[in-house]
Amino acid sequence: MSRIGRKPIAIPAGVTVNVDAKNICTVKGPKGTLTEQLPSLITVKVEGAVVNCTRPNDENESKALHGLTRTLVNNMVVGVTEGYSKQLDINGVGYKAAVQGKKLVLNVGYSHDVTFDAPADTSFECPNANVVVIKGTSKQVVGQLAAEIRGVRPPEPYLGKGIKYTGETIRRKAGKAAKK
Repeated sequence: MSRIGRKPIAIPAGVTVNVDAKNICTVKGPKGTLTEQLPSLITVKVEGAVVNCTRPNDENESKALHGLTRTLVNNMVVGVTEGYSKQLDINGVGYKAAVQGKKLVLNVGYSHDVTFDAPADTSFECPNANVVVIKGTSKQVVGQLAAEIRGVRPPEPYLGKGIKYTGETIRRKAGKAAKK
């Protein structure tokens, strides 16, 4: 049996979890509301202040979906209580970021500025011109948005210029000087 799928999910105070007959899970909390269509193979039951996920049999498909379903529900519960955030660092001469309303404006060496709109329940912060913090309730949306921003100018291995996750290590190359 899946070790992750077996674990019950504790529902904190102030959070409500509803699962309807079509396995649509709705989680409401202090930071917002999240809704997700869960796999129909897995049974999700709310029992008091605990959510349990069970699978009908030991077939490979149901085994694979068991842990996934439990993790999706847990991510929704954590998202509406604490939220998720990703931090990006911008390295390079003249590279900078700024927040204008609900938009993030990046100046990363192109002839034009690159702008990103914040999706619902997501916000941008720029503590300084070289750091971008993305905050939101959905782990999937925050991670995808961070990956798209990083994809505008991925870090390059010679000088390390570009946009990278905070804590990400970039494998550096020596360049021409190492050939001699």
